[in-house]
Amino acid sequence: MIINEVLDTVTSIAKGVIGLGLSLVTVALVVDVLFPGTTNIVASVSGLVESFTSGGLTGLIVLVIFIAIASRT
Repeated sequence: MIINEVLDTVTSIAKGVIGLGLSLVTVALVVDVLFPGTTNIVASVSGLVESFTSGGLTGLIVLVIFIAIASRT
């Protein structure tokens, strides 16, 4: 029915946007490794991981869940 088609379209658009975002983050990481300080994404990613791990066991569990969700795409 029509709702299934709409949901399929929205899902495919969301997967495309998420894939593009992950690709851009990967490119930014490579650029920052090759030319330190240009994008500052390494510091941002390490700060994000630090914020998860500073929460102790709860933060670590949330980080694992976040990685599991991100790897599903």
